Amino acid sequence: MANNEVHFTPPLGQGFGYGIILGLGFAFAFLMIFITWALKRYQHEVQTSEMFSTAGRSVKSGLVAAAVVSSWTWAATLLQSTTVAYEYGVSGPFYYASGATVQILLFATLAIELKRRAPNAHTFLEAVRARYGTVVHCVFIVFCLMTNILVTAMLLTGGSAVMTALTGVHTAAGCFLLPIGVVLYTLFGGIKATFVTDYIHTIFIVVIIFVFAFSAYATSSKLGSPSAVYDALVEASSRRPVEGNAEGSYLTMRSQQGGIFFVINLIGNFGTVFLDNGYYNKAIAASPVHAFPGYIIGGLCWFAIPWLCATTMGLTAVALEGTQQVSSQDVSAGLVLPYAAVKLLGYGGAVATTLMVFMAVTSAFSAQLIAVSSVTTYDIYQAYIDPKAKGKKLVMVSHLSCVLYALAMAGFATGLYYAGIGMGYLYLLMGVIISAAVFPGAMSLLWKGQNWIAAAVSPVLGLATALGAWLGTTHNLYGNLSVASTGSNYPMLAGNVAALLSPMVYVPVLTFVFGSQNYDYESMRAIRKVDDSDVAAAAHVDLELIPGEVDHHTAAQEAEEMRKLNKASKWARIITVFMAISLLVIWPMPMYGSSYVFSKPFFTGWVVVGLIWLFGTTFGVVVFPLWEGRHSIYRVVRMMSQDIMGKRPALYGRNEVTDAPTTGQVTPTTEKLSDKVSEEK
Repeated sequence: MANNEVHFTPPLGQGFGYGIILGLGFAFAFLMIFITWALKRYQHEVQTSEMFSTAGRSVKSGLVAAAVVSSWTWAATLLQSTTVAYEYGVSGPFYYASGATVQILLFATLAIELKRRAPNAHTFLEAVRARYGTVVHCVFIVFCLMTNILVTAMLLTGGSAVMTALTGVHTAAGCFLLPIGVVLYTLFGGIKATFVTDYIHTIFIVVIIFVFAFSAYATSSKLGSPSAVYDALVEASSRRPVEGNAEGSYLTMRSQQGGIFFVINLIGNFGTVFLDNGYYNKAIAASPVHAFPGYIIGGLCWFAIPWLCATTMGLTAVALEGTQQVSSQDVSAGLVLPYAAVKLLGYGGAVATTLMVFMAVTSAFSAQLIAVSSVTTYDIYQAYIDPKAKGKKLVMVSHLSCVLYALAMAGFATGLYYAGIGMGYLYLLMGVIISAAVFPGAMSLLWKGQNWIAAAVSPVLGLATALGAWLGTTHNLYGNLSVASTGSNYPMLAGNVAALLSPMVYVPVLTFVFGSQNYDYESMRAIRKVDDSDVAAAAHVDLELIPGEVDHHTAAQEAEEMRKLNKASKWARIITVFMAISLLVIWPMPMYGSSYVFSKPFFTGWVVVGLIWLFGTTFGVVVFPLWEGRHSIYRVVRMMSQDIMGKRPALYGRNEVTDAPTTGQVTPTTEKLSDKVSEEK
């Protein structure tokens, strides 16, 4: 360690760390047990296989947006974005945010196409199997599970490293203890638990970012205004110029290393969105007309989180470090954020960072559990082991896969820690490993011509090409293969670019050589829901009362729904492409090409726009979901109060014909349910 480097020492005690990990974990688990009980009692949301993995396909856009924001806010979102701000200046947070927002926006198109092409699918992989058969299905199972494994490894390694840095909790203990509460509430509540807890986590994260921003730019005695931050950054640029930046400044978008990171980040995140079944799970769980707006709102709201958080905390670390730099080991471990928080707010900053990282890790981990359990249940067990399995057995498989996956990943993350592989290395590597399947996977839903040979072979060829480019570049530049050399920017850039772009050559060539498929999508539409009658019978609830189990739509309603989906599909392609071009080209490229160094008024405006955007995020993913769900919330609270007062209504639910609340009226369904319960008693 250089003489002017300082290691980060834990400001909090181990007791606090274990208290957060276990106490908050169990608190969320108990909260979800209560919510699951209330939804079953008052809205008939029994945890059938369909409800566990799809939430009855009835989630509205606000809650979808909140879940997207929370699931996409990894430990890496907060830690890696702050690290690149510390290393490259103001360009780092923008390149992180824009390079990881466009995938969510573009995914809105795939979400709509999946709803149109395979309305009853439980996973994206089911649609792949319906189109191509077993070989392609198995190839994509491997790539999708590799995606989940890499993402989960990043969550646990990054989250446990921060817990160790802030509280002294052993990293291996963090890897094994962080998943406990998440597994518990996911087992009880399924994907609905993920949506609800994601919403709560998002509130915590947004509030803490506001605290950081207003402290740095308004109330702090050390900084206290954008002007003071600007002056400190100018001084830091003269003391320690940034190599490759225009004028060595932290206040420019012209950053050579930042630009390289931008490309790596952009390519790598295509894989972690387009191949993570968790995002398809959310699209499947969304009500058909809410999938598209949910992902658009979610993508735009998420942008402000890494942009403002990293701009604030990464630059605060530079502004307050003086001559004592954060050690290179701590920077690579993602500890710039906790360093800045402690420098800015002392003990309170350490507590806030601990809470924020805990929320980010657990919410994203829950999404990974649902993703892996869905793949295991529907694409492995039901597809190849027991095709006639009913709901009860599938729920058991889902639960078992959640537990086993959590244990396996805790062990894997611990092994990575002892091998010296950190979150930053995995973040750069993920695109090399998985991005070769992005293009053929997307074309499975968007292009009827792609044949099964192109879909099966191009991901494998793309992976081989990417590994060759990555390791070959490393050897040519450094003459050896080590964690340090293979984790450098140029080899990672070569591997990531080769992974994403090479299948764009392989797919059309293989399709041309072996012939176009000219697929009609009928086999995707033939996918059917699971028979959950055994779960409903065990719960003494009529299957028709459980949301999403029985389709009561008339032919006219289905035609109207399809018309809306077709319209949304057209708008999705236009809007998402325009937004992607705006974030990737129109906004950053002129600033990069001109080598503009921010003036003080421009930097102040930059910060103000970030704050305004975060207020928009607050409305989009905190206020809007409450507004959308106000009727359901009111109904459940009213019925709970009637229960407490001993005035329990005869039937809790909604009339299946009018969709109006039922408060004791007798409908044919009510009679059927009452007779059935009487017989069972």
